[in-house]
Amino acid sequence: MLMAAGALAAVWHLRQPSFVPPRHVGPAATAAAAAAVSTPAFADEIGDAAKKLSDASYPFLKEIDWNSYAFLSKPGTAASAADWAKAVDKMIVMGASMDPALLKAGVQAHHKAIASTSTANPVIGKGDYEAINAAIGRMIASVPESQVMDVYNSISALVSPDVGPFLMSTVNEADAKAAYSALMDFKDVVKKNPIKPTVSDTPAALSGKLGPINAAAEKLSAASYPFIKDIDWTSDLYLKPLPGVTPNQAMKGPIDKMLVMGASMDGKLLKEAAEAHHKALGSMDAKLVTSAGDYAAINAALGKAIASVPSSQVMDVYNSFAKTLNPVIANNLFSTVVPNDAQAAYVAFLNFKDTVKAAQR
Repeated sequence: MLMAAGALAAVWHLRQPSFVPPRHVGPAATAAAAAAVSTPAFADEIGDAAKKLSDASYPFLKEIDWNSYAFLSKPGTAASAADWAKAVDKMIVMGASMDPALLKAGVQAHHKAIASTSTANPVIGKGDYEAINAAIGRMIASVPESQVMDVYNSISALVSPDVGPFLMSTVNEADAKAAYSALMDFKDVVKKNPIKPTVSDTPAALSGKLGPINAAAEKLSAASYPFIKDIDWTSDLYLKPLPGVTPNQAMKGPIDKMLVMGASMDGKLLKEAAEAHHKALGSMDAKLVTSAGDYAAINAALGKAIASVPSSQVMDVYNSFAKTLNPVIANNLFSTVVPNDAQAAYVAFLNFKDTVKAAQR
């Protein structure tokens, strides 16, 4: 959903020699793109390099059909849900290493850019595109190069070789190659300007109120773990576009609201939540269900991260999903699990929500 990053991913893959443009695997494409775009924090070189990259690649960006559902589909059929989970894990590790302030700036740049789009005009403005390129570069420059390459290599191994030629056929090849060349120059500038990340402590006023969330998370986890085990996590259903929702509607609705909420989260708590997910991905069984202990750790970490943002932003996310999702989706998902398990999980979740709200700023 990150337009600029997706575009950069497209040209980056020219050297494979397949061409893999924007949003082809949602978050996966975004991270692979970002991996090529590392930039240093607040150095003059970043702004200059981002401008050159944006000037060279903007014609290519405008040629992409951002209203296509192709970018919301899994690029190939060979890779399993477990394979993608492992690739997502590489992205989580990379994201957890990013400087929180730079991460927040990158999210805010995307939020600003999304506001100017519509189904009729889905391409972001050139100024916003340049700001996103610079922000992404600074984010990536704050992580070890080995983690950047882990993301790139994990995604490259899963994308079907048929994807590149198909996507190349939808744009002007010369514009794509010009964008790729500029990206390589930008990558070199980024690599020469690494950033040492800093993570500030959670404010004492907030930290002091988070204790009860651990106990509440244990109760929620115990009550909802049977429900978690009922779900078929190996299904590719979760990679399919939402019925009746256009790409722009999804981006300007739930995705944008989640970006705003994420940008407000305490940096240290967000990092801890990412690390909890990384650990849980490592304990998955054959059905892709994590251990009960790691599941409880995720719930606790998420509760604390959510408690660090205004309740109004949490409700914005909830209401946005409520307006976007067809009720048929919930009914269909409910039919795939044990009803009593789902109901027990829901009741426990409401109790957990009350504990989190009591700690919320």
